[in-house]
Amino acid sequence: MWWRCLLSRAVHSGWRWAREAGAVTAERPGPLRFRRIGTGTRLAFPQGTVFGEAWIELGEHCIIAEQVTLTAGMMPGLDLGSDPILTLGNGVVLGRGSHVIADSTVTIGSDTYCGPYVYITSTNHSYDDPHTPVGKQWPRAEPVEIGPGCWLGTGAVILPGARLGRNVVVAAGAVVRGEVPDHAVVAGAPAKVVRSWDPVEGWQPPLRTPAPLPIPEGVTPEQLVALAELEEAEGARGRRKGERAEDPRYEGPSTSTVDAR
Repeated sequence: MWWRCLLSRAVHSGWRWAREAGAVTAERPGPLRFRRIGTGTRLAFPQGTVFGEAWIELGEHCIIAEQVTLTAGMMPGLDLGSDPILTLGNGVVLGRGSHVIADSTVTIGSDTYCGPYVYITSTNHSYDDPHTPVGKQWPRAEPVEIGPGCWLGTGAVILPGARLGRNVVVAAGAVVRGEVPDHAVVAGAPAKVVRSWDPVEGWQPPLRTPAPLPIPEGVTPEQLVALAELEEAEGARGRRKGERAEDPRYEGPSTSTVDAR
């Protein structure tokens, strides 16, 4: 089946080429004409639905993964005025399949990271009239503001009118509405504060695990890789010793072997 191997290699090689050629950057915007796209920002290929680019500002060094939707306005071709509608700060990360729907103003602060399939919207359907299908009723729109340094877990939903402070953690699958203070952890649907930071007491309730040790200054990527490989090898040796110790057939080294050493 040599020809299948060749075909597989050709397909994967072509897909890698397409992903590289189809990525959108400030230097290679393709068909997209954003109001601003910062240096180092990249939209992976294939992109999701994108329209209203003239009212979308992307900061520097943002990572927009595959199939991410970015829209300003309810539909293409609208005149939304002179001000930006959707703004991403520097270093924002939007995970694969995420949606940012900005019919009203949506602002995402710098260094905010979103896992895959996060949904952020400034518009919600109304159901005031019980006799008219919900999808045909005029929606409500409220601005959304997400502070800098936040983390939004996989599948999180940010509803119209939400205002998240600085360094807020949103648990996976949470549905957020209303205001969330700085340095809070929210979870659930609707989301509630489950942990917060107190300047005197620290995290309340206290964290269950110790904080990870930071990487020392001056450590190179090569040293980190070597350290990871060393820890993996030591872990494998420890697992093998544990398996031998649990094996009832294993009685340890014989006396003659120990004496010989």
